[in-house]
Amino acid sequence: MQKQLNIPKEIRAALVILKNAGFEAFMVGGCVRDLILGIIPKDWDITTNANPQKLQEIFPNSFYENKFGTVSVVTGSDDPRLRAIEITPFRIEGKYSDKRHPDEIHFAKTLEEDLKRRDFTINAMAMGSDSTLIDPLEGQKDLEKKLVRAVGNPEDRFEEDALRIMRAIRLASEMTFQIEGKTKTALEKKANLLKVIAHERIRDEFSKIILSSKPSVGLNTLRELGILNIFLSELEEGFGVGQNKHHIYTVWEHNLNALDHAAKEKWPLIVRAAALFHDIGKPRSKKGDGPDSTFYGHEIIGAKMALKILSRLKYPTEFIEKVAKLVRYHLFYYNVDEVSESSVRRLIRQVGPEDMEDLIRVRICDRIGSGVPKAEPYKLRHFRFLVEKLQRDPISVKMLKINGDRIKELTNLPQSIKVGLVLNALMDEVLEDPQKNEKDYLEKRANELNKLSEKELEKLAQSGKSKKMGLEEEEIAKIKKKHYVK
Repeated sequence: MQKQLNIPKEIRAALVILKNAGFEAFMVGGCVRDLILGIIPKDWDITTNANPQKLQEIFPNSFYENKFGTVSVVTGSDDPRLRAIEITPFRIEGKYSDKRHPDEIHFAKTLEEDLKRRDFTINAMAMGSDSTLIDPLEGQKDLEKKLVRAVGNPEDRFEEDALRIMRAIRLASEMTFQIEGKTKTALEKKANLLKVIAHERIRDEFSKIILSSKPSVGLNTLRELGILNIFLSELEEGFGVGQNKHHIYTVWEHNLNALDHAAKEKWPLIVRAAALFHDIGKPRSKKGDGPDSTFYGHEIIGAKMALKILSRLKYPTEFIEKVAKLVRYHLFYYNVDEVSESSVRRLIRQVGPEDMEDLIRVRICDRIGSGVPKAEPYKLRHFRFLVEKLQRDPISVKMLKINGDRIKELTNLPQSIKVGLVLNALMDEVLEDPQKNEKDYLEKRANELNKLSEKELEKLAQSGKSKKMGLEEEEIAKIKKKHYVK
């Protein structure tokens, strides 16, 4: 190679040890691709003509617990990516009955046999300890052309492992490459094979697409090839759906623009997912057509859709709940001097102090996705300031200077629903006026509230509950009058 490659000493040492033991050994796959592109590889893989038993003899500090022949060599490196290096014998694979895993593995005799069974040419290159590139399938040329091309017959590659359908689009999205013509045709033809792939596997590739630098490229490709409809048809409902006079983009375009802005800011997956799904409920809530169409309640519909989608794709429960919450409350309304501090406290209580910054980020993505030139106007900056200020105020019953046990002690109430009703009524008063969070006032007020019937307390609780949705009724009325889509 003409340029010096930054190959870690642990990798070089493993290659040299194998070579000195009389075996061939090469770096292979994505790490070689990344080295050529000048990217620091996330993973390092080595292939060799030594069998697993020989590998364990050569590297005593290793373990072998899989059917693919891969031996993990423990290095003791300070770098987490290099603490265990995976070394796999040259291999060829049998039939893929489940469209994901080979029915049987056979060790191959040559490196070229091993490279020919790989997915894409840019992942089918190898490099020795002297940095010489072995590239029988011309992957380097495809890197230069910025092409993702399947090795050999693309239909055969996707029949072997249907997840490669997602991986092709993910690679193109991550590297802003094009997909080679025959490979693209095969992707569309074999898309239905994804139906037999575990949702967790699809989820992982989908997340990587969302985390790419320009995720709209990958999502547009998924839709164009009929792949998105297989695992995320709800998102496609927004394609071609016009909005109203406040929007210049369709719902689909707006959602993708919002996601791209999150990617531009390098915001985390949870913000990107919420940005992508924030208006997913609009097609199902649309009333009328043209410049005066409305989308009332789309944030509530969208939150329910996000819960269902992310659960189906097996995302972690905490992640699912946070994304749904950000979608639900992304329409928070705030104008300086128009919205009371108490309503902002209620919003903080509903969303959670730890997620308020992400909620503001989703709102920024929404603005930029609408074609608004300024991401953060004065009123949004003021809102961020107010959120930080108000987080010092009580926003949950745990922050009250009274608890259920003290209420029972004061009122002689048994453990019952009435204790909770009194506590929630007190919380609502403190949300309205944080200065009321004083022990003497709360104890006196608890005794007063105890004199009310459960029915009367429930009425108070219901009144408080309606306020806790983030905005008070009069403010909601203002919003609906002022904003057609709100």
